[in-house]
Amino acid sequence: MSGLGSEDRKRKSQWEEQAEEDNHPINTPRQTKRSRWDQTPQNSSSQTPQSTPSVRKQSRWDQTPTAPSATPSAQSKSRWDETPVDTSGTKKSRWDETPIGSTTTLGGATPVGTSGMMTPTAAQLAQTNPELYNQLKIEQDLDYRNRPLTDEDLDNMLPSDGYEIMEVPASYIPKRTQHVPSSTPLPGGETPYAMPEDRPMDAYGVQTIQPGPDMPELKPEDMKYFGGLLEEKDENVMTDEEKKERKIMTLLLKIKNGTPPMRKLALRYITLHARDLGAEPLFKQILPLLMAPTLEDQERHLLVKVIDRILYKLDDLVRPFVRNILMVIEPLLIEEDYFARVEGREIISNLAKAAGLPTMIATMRPNIDNHDDFVRNTTARAFAVVASALGIPSLLPFLKAVCQSKKSWQARHTGIKIVQQIAVLMGCAILPHLRQLVEIVEQGLKDSEIKVKTMTALAIAALAEASAPYGIESFDTVLRPLWDGLKKHGGKSLAAFLKAIGFIIPLMDPIHASHYTKTIMDVVIRQFSSPDEEMKKIVLKVVKQCVSAEGIEPNFVLTKILQPFFASFWIRRMALERRNYKQLVETTIEIGVKVGTTPVLDRLVPLIKDESEPFRRMVIEATAGVINKLGSASIDHRQEELLMDGLLYAFTEQVLDDSPIILNSIQIILNALGTRCKPYLAQIAGIISVRLNNKMAKVRQHAADLINRVAAVMNLCGEESKMGHLGLILYEYLGEEYPEVLGSILGALKGIVTVIGMDKMTPPIKDLLPRLTPILKNRHEKVQENCIELVGRIADRGSSHVPGKEWMRICFELLDLLKAHRKSIRRAAINTFGYIANAIGPSDVLATLLNNLKVQERQNRVCTTVAIAIVADTCSPFTVLPALMNEYRVPELNVQNGVLKSMSFLFEYIGEMGKDYIYAVTPLLEDALMDRDLVHRQTACTVVKHMALGVYGMNCEDALVHLLNYVWPNVFETSPHVINAVMEAIEGLRVALGPCIMMMYVLQGLYHPSRRVRNVYWKIYNILYIGNQDALTPVYPVLPNDPDNNYHRGELFYCL
Repeated sequence: MSGLGSEDRKRKSQWEEQAEEDNHPINTPRQTKRSRWDQTPQNSSSQTPQSTPSVRKQSRWDQTPTAPSATPSAQSKSRWDETPVDTSGTKKSRWDETPIGSTTTLGGATPVGTSGMMTPTAAQLAQTNPELYNQLKIEQDLDYRNRPLTDEDLDNMLPSDGYEIMEVPASYIPKRTQHVPSSTPLPGGETPYAMPEDRPMDAYGVQTIQPGPDMPELKPEDMKYFGGLLEEKDENVMTDEEKKERKIMTLLLKIKNGTPPMRKLALRYITLHARDLGAEPLFKQILPLLMAPTLEDQERHLLVKVIDRILYKLDDLVRPFVRNILMVIEPLLIEEDYFARVEGREIISNLAKAAGLPTMIATMRPNIDNHDDFVRNTTARAFAVVASALGIPSLLPFLKAVCQSKKSWQARHTGIKIVQQIAVLMGCAILPHLRQLVEIVEQGLKDSEIKVKTMTALAIAALAEASAPYGIESFDTVLRPLWDGLKKHGGKSLAAFLKAIGFIIPLMDPIHASHYTKTIMDVVIRQFSSPDEEMKKIVLKVVKQCVSAEGIEPNFVLTKILQPFFASFWIRRMALERRNYKQLVETTIEIGVKVGTTPVLDRLVPLIKDESEPFRRMVIEATAGVINKLGSASIDHRQEELLMDGLLYAFTEQVLDDSPIILNSIQIILNALGTRCKPYLAQIAGIISVRLNNKMAKVRQHAADLINRVAAVMNLCGEESKMGHLGLILYEYLGEEYPEVLGSILGALKGIVTVIGMDKMTPPIKDLLPRLTPILKNRHEKVQENCIELVGRIADRGSSHVPGKEWMRICFELLDLLKAHRKSIRRAAINTFGYIANAIGPSDVLATLLNNLKVQERQNRVCTTVAIAIVADTCSPFTVLPALMNEYRVPELNVQNGVLKSMSFLFEYIGEMGKDYIYAVTPLLEDALMDRDLVHRQTACTVVKHMALGVYGMNCEDALVHLLNYVWPNVFETSPHVINAVMEAIEGLRVALGPCIMMMYVLQGLYHPSRRVRNVYWKIYNILYIGNQDALTPVYPVLPNDPDNNYHRGELFYCL
């Protein structure tokens, strides 16, 4: 007990001792109760229990901490009262030391920083991983929070009266331990995962600078190109060249980094003023920017668009810069991204039209015999684009000279590759020039360089593929050299020659096709066992081409090709290579078409139960393709049993595969079998019921998807009871938590409802629909799409089963679906509004939709206007137009624009019915066409267009002429959207009113003194001329004859 008591005394803190002192009995009576903050603490060694307490205690803040003496004091002090000093002479705790990096993982000191160093250097910190860097930031934050308190901090924490601030002794040196970021390693050297937090760009060292108030931010990598904008310069002292350079720099920065409105204005300005800014200043800044290594795909797309736009304006001024432009654009032709390739072709095409063929040839001629394959490849593709832009005949003399070049084989190789790329790019457009192109390349088959021979064979294959099924006469001169090449070459060269003959054979007449197929098939079959993937792909293509050719007997394919084909190609490894997988399935289907269903299915059906899931999928896809082409009439009972058994095995073993191939194939095969698959439906329904209760979400999803696919067959076989049972099971699973599975369940219910009908549906529609209403709030796209389609199907065919209040609840939920990203969801929601309006009447639905026109989001308003138009189309326009026109009186821009757009869609949908309403809406359109707002006039012009096209020939010309008088003053608008709408309205009125009335308006301005006016009127005249050239003859003005021209029309006037 004594030992325990002494230990307790050691553990007492200064606060406990003070409490003891206050409770100790003393002789002097106690004064009033004091707080411990009211007295200055005294040295405990001078105090005795009998001593009288002083009037005021001292605070520990009043004393300057001093180093402890060697002799311990009578009473222990708190360690917080002392300045930490070096205690090397005393026993140390391992917590007092800075941990040192250790090579041991377990059992040693906590490793820190870099191995062997106490504190990492700046260079080492630069090499630390993100976790250590994050830890360093945390340590710095802790150091900031634990910094020494300042006088201001103490004044805020403690009372200002009764305290004295002491000076810090000159000898006082605080000892601080520097924290080093470290992480305790986990067993096995694993690093714990830390969720990354969002930090400002400055934390990553990325600094952005804004050159001006109306300018986008400048990234560090942009400084090289746009740094000049940060220099403050007086425009009065700048030269014209410097002003242009600065202007171009500003526009390019807005296009590259600006917001969409800023980018749009800059792009329009740089396009319109391209010739004023000059070709050299423009390309001097655009081309280096395009070659920047840090350029993102979106930024590259924008700059490519800039070049595309300014090429039209600069025209022949671009000639000195063709080489530089091609250097930047040609690599786009071999990009993996399809859209990048299209952009590259479009720019080179426009460049060729602007600069002309001689300039293009002179620029690219040195690259034709370049030693670098990459340069020659891009040059050949660029020449093919030039040929498509300027026409093949203009390039034929140049190609002939290049392909017969004696200077270097690289030039001949590139020339032949140009022909190949022309065939690939232009397709059947080469037919008029096919013989000349073949004559140009045919000498390459006899070339001494093997690469030239290979490229020639590939070029001939491309020409034959592009010209199919015509043009066999043009290939007569190359058949013998190709046949000789098959005997002499191997490897890639043999593959090229095989490909050429394989594409020429389908062009031949049946007799020659049969002869050549039988002759080359030995070579083809010999290559079945080739390990080269490219050779396999070509061999499969050749087999497909030969088998599909006329004149090939099925017996020859059965005896010669079928067995080695299946033995060599239908192996597991082929399912792993996507290109060969697709080619193998197509070739097998072509063989099945030639020899019939039974021989192919006899070899495919046993493979359906293979262990490899990708291989099973490939077998089932080929089986479904053959049955889809040929039907199931030739399938006997035994083969049918094996096929269904294999299909169900493949379905039950499908676990990880997200591809719908197996499900689609089952649907194709069951539809082909029809009523023959009735004995298997009970087994299929049982498998589905079991798998719908599986714990794996993917299994449940596949089961629901299968219901959707087999519903039509079950209905055909009269299995309505089984479908009703499956419908009940699906109804119970509408609480599914996984959205992908829920979407499939809704799709299955939709499939059952579609085929079984509303009256026979179980559960009843009145119970099913209320369960669907809350599901409409689900934001998953698959759930939304299937749910809204199911609700729309019920609204269309079974609306009477549900009360009107439930339909109104659904209407309010549908409004949110108008904001969906996927277009199919918005379209389904809009159509459902029409079904619901047809079911419960348009008034309530219309009130909901009109109220939705007040929202700010444009997409929501546009979808609402389409829904209003569909309601009008479904329930007749007279139920909608009065409320719609009344809503136009609301003095709110969005509402009025929405009303006009609704009328635009409405007149587009109702067509001829518009003749009954044109006079009613004319005053409203008058107001809209005179409105100051551009969008008002633009939308009103669209309404006029649809109205005019709808009432053509309905004797409404008086109202249309009246509206034309309001449309015509807008022909001088400069906004591209407005002027397009005005021109479309004039086009519609031309159809409804005829060109004669329109010509009376046009003649007034054709010879106006202002060029801007003349341009507009001649543009309208050209529209009239293109649309009604013959009908304009009577309305041309009567002009007197002059010595050079006779304008007299004579007898034509008798016909008027």
